[in-house]
Amino acid sequence: MRFEAIDVASATGGRLVGPNVAIDGVSFDSRSLQPGQLFVPLVADRDGHEFISGALERGAAAYLTSSPAQGGSAIEVTDTLQALMALATEQRRSFNGTVVGVTGSVGKTSTKDLAWAALGASKRTWANERSFNNDQGLPTTVLNTPADTEVMVLEMGMRGFGEITRLCGIAQPSVGIITRVAEAHSDRVGGIDGVAKAKAELVEALPANGTAILNADDPRVRAMTSRTSAACVLYGESADSHVRLTDIVLDELARPSFTVHTPWGVVAVRLGVSGRHMAMNAAAALACVGVVGGDLAAGAAALADVGLTAMRMEVLRSAGGAVILNDSYNANPTSMRAALDALAAMPADRRVAVLGLMAEISDAPAEHRALVRYAQHLGIEVLAYGTDLYGIDSVADPVAAVGSLASGDAVLVKGSRVVGLEVVAGALLLG
Repeated sequence: MRFEAIDVASATGGRLVGPNVAIDGVSFDSRSLQPGQLFVPLVADRDGHEFISGALERGAAAYLTSSPAQGGSAIEVTDTLQALMALATEQRRSFNGTVVGVTGSVGKTSTKDLAWAALGASKRTWANERSFNNDQGLPTTVLNTPADTEVMVLEMGMRGFGEITRLCGIAQPSVGIITRVAEAHSDRVGGIDGVAKAKAELVEALPANGTAILNADDPRVRAMTSRTSAACVLYGESADSHVRLTDIVLDELARPSFTVHTPWGVVAVRLGVSGRHMAMNAAAALACVGVVGGDLAAGAAALADVGLTAMRMEVLRSAGGAVILNDSYNANPTSMRAALDALAAMPADRRVAVLGLMAEISDAPAEHRALVRYAQHLGIEVLAYGTDLYGIDSVADPVAAVGSLASGDAVLVKGSRVVGLEVVAGALLLG
């Protein structure tokens, strides 16, 4: 989006110091800032104000600051994060297209990526980069939206009550997708029912003329039909789903092919990503295409070549030809089981799962140990790394513990973001 420094001052209640300049988008990272953008120095582990001079050197048109101006065009504000959100809220009012909100305990980033691809086949579409789904990332996504965009797809994260409500206050979605309710951040909201309550903030924020796209196969998500005045479109394998999946078949890399029956037609889909659960995410994406009046057939075709955000069901090959399934971005019991199912579906002489901590879940010891039993039932060898919660000894060096890899081997690497297991996945590629 394009605006001027004086507009920033007006939207944020700030004061412009220096000349009024044209601005094209925003960045809170001086390293990736593009010339002409507004630099937003955030105060976190490091104070972003330290990087204002570097941002100006990289071509920042102007910058927010809660400290004295450092030259150039500055907008002095009380709090830079609050100013970023206020600016995005104001600029969103000038967007005349459709805004789609996406949330859920699992699958929200993948669903966002799939919706971006499917919608993009017939509509000019914009969405969050990576997982820019919080108070910093979502406003940045809104403010970087190209002027000709028709549909904006905004992933919304949640770690507590009120967060999605706040994000909806900025984004003002008219379409909302909820994927699943599971044990993710459940210790922050009093258990899984608290997760459902927090996720339902999205459908509660939809206008009466909007549409909620809900997972029919998840009872807690299905129940959200009673929490919105918007129209509801159910998707899933349930017989009463408005968008219904049938005939799901997996290939040798666990990539699903299936049929989707919708009010707008029937399409065959062959996904380019692994995991049976990805068929559900694709159904949500295609439901979104239908709701906004896109081309369903073109959207289905686009899903054959879609690429997901890194570290999500990413299929790689080691030097020796083994399959490395890198799903290391995050983890909870539901996503763990889905990834283990995908590993089990891959033809292999040996299957190994390198599993790290699942953070911020209720009853962590029981949930971790249940996963070991589940993996063993599937014939998968489990190596725990960095935690004893799985009830088995943690290995000090997971790469050494996996040992030499051959072309008939398949290894899953998965854990919560705090573990950083992508390093292990990278090291296994050399084996």
